Amino acid sequence: MEMSDFNQDTRYTLTAKDENGKLRPMNVYVMRLHKDGMIVRMTDKDAGLVKLPYEDVVKIVAKKEIPEQNRYYIPDAVLAENNWKGRRSLQHYSSSPHMGK
Repeated sequence: MEMSDFNQDTRYTLTAKDENGKLRPMNVYVMRLHKDGMIVRMTDKDAGLVKLPYEDVVKIVAKKEIPEQNRYYIPDAVLAENNWKGRRSLQHYSSSPHMGK
């Protein structure tokens, strides 16, 4: 897959390779798109932020755009490409102001 196959502020159900190369289902919320991968929030696990390389995604199973009032907010500085060089994950909690959290 490549960058043009994905959109920011969208939930995806994917088939992707894990760190051992095995195919696994993933539910993610795409926060930001970078040249070498996308910053996603894992919605079915610990809700941490992960840099997911495009080449690790094998198949897009489902896609759902999120209305603006329900989008997660993370400061741009946290999602900046420079902060993710050499990093694979980051623990950060975020929620939608619309959801009252």
